[in-house]
Amino acid sequence: MVAELIQCEPRVRMLYLYSRIQQPRVEMDWPAYLAHLERMFERRQPHALDAVQYVASLFPIDALIVMGCLQNQPAAWESLFAARVGRADRLLIDALRQRASRLLPGNEEEQEMAVQDFWGHLLVPPALNSVPILQRYDGLRPLVPWLIRVFQNRIISQLRSPHHRLESLGEDDVLPEAQPASKTDARWHEVFRDAASEWVAALPESDLILLGLRWRYRLSQRDIANVYQVHEGTISRQIALMRDQCLAHLRKQMECAGWLGEDLQTFILQEMESVLLDEPRLSASSLARLLREQGKMPLTSSLSI
Repeated sequence: MVAELIQCEPRVRMLYLYSRIQQPRVEMDWPAYLAHLERMFERRQPHALDAVQYVASLFPIDALIVMGCLQNQPAAWESLFAARVGRADRLLIDALRQRASRLLPGNEEEQEMAVQDFWGHLLVPPALNSVPILQRYDGLRPLVPWLIRVFQNRIISQLRSPHHRLESLGEDDVLPEAQPASKTDARWHEVFRDAASEWVAALPESDLILLGLRWRYRLSQRDIANVYQVHEGTISRQIALMRDQCLAHLRKQMECAGWLGEDLQTFILQEMESVLLDEPRLSASSLARLLREQGKMPLTSSLSI
């Protein structure tokens, strides 16, 4: 163990044992654990973070999963594949696909290729003299959000390089989430989130299912019409009505709080997805229950996550 970490060995041993208890199927002996931890410690940013601070800030279970993946242990990969995003219980792979659809709209083949390319380079360097993605993880951030942001960075860099003469983002950089420019702006983001959460909470089950099919499962209007055995135009009108009601509610709540702006697009792009992810009634289990109650059992098997 590097000299800086020697003073923290009792604490490191405790984290090692705790991680093994939480992930018993990930096999990792003590020397191998220390070797992986040394590498993670050396990758820490900023380097001013000393060993005591580093160990105190470590995400031990995430670190152990990465260590196991780097040793190509099936149990570690299973844990990574089963990782969930947000309280809506979405799989990590689905979250990556959702991010790809936002960054590469209208090109499903390119979206899927971006996801597969990312997974392929978790252990294999993407270029000569580069480092595999998982070897860049320093243990100081939750693994799943970090992977999503690295994935986002890769796509943005690829989009910049051929079309714009801008510096590409490093694949191990972490893009910060969009931050409000001022305390006043932050207030309006908070007001918007509260209003959006209130709107979702008040949705009747019929609209909730429609929202889940359209947003969570990304079914087309035609697919949804086939599920309900109605004309596609009926679904289109229902979605349009729900959208208009949502915008009217959001605008009213914002204006009641004193907002004088006109465009809600920025708030929708930055906040709406997290609101929907955090809504328990839009979780996979909740939607599956509602679909079963409406006799849509064939649909749930084909849309299971």
